[in-house]
Amino acid sequence: MTKLPSVNVLGGTLAPCSTAPLTGFFRDGSCDTCAEDHGSHTVCAVMTAEFLAHSKYLGNDLSTPRPEFAFPGLKPGDRWCLCAARFLQAHGEGVAPQIALRSTHERALKVVTLQILESYAIDMP
Repeated sequence: MTKLPSVNVLGGTLAPCSTAPLTGFFRDGSCDTCAEDHGSHTVCAVMTAEFLAHSKYLGNDLSTPRPEFAFPGLKPGDRWCLCAARFLQAHGEGVAPQIALRSTHERALKVVTLQILESYAIDMP
């Protein structure tokens, strides 16, 4: 798997998202991506209780620890590389979490507009 260039949605160098918990398609702490990342795990989201509950309701339980996958379970305040389509769905349903633009990969723009991403940004330039 070859990583795409590490560029964020603002055109700068992609900043790390989280190493505790360790996130990313490559589990390297960044929202880097590649052609094989069909879910586009590119949006660096800051988890909220509301989003985690909604995600669990939709069948994607991100809050329950899964030791067999070395997954600690997420809690409010944790940062996580979220699928761009899941973020857009959460936006449409009024439960989208805030995001870190500098840590969100430019590939997210194939799914979500910059205007929408900016409306949730915690790190506007």
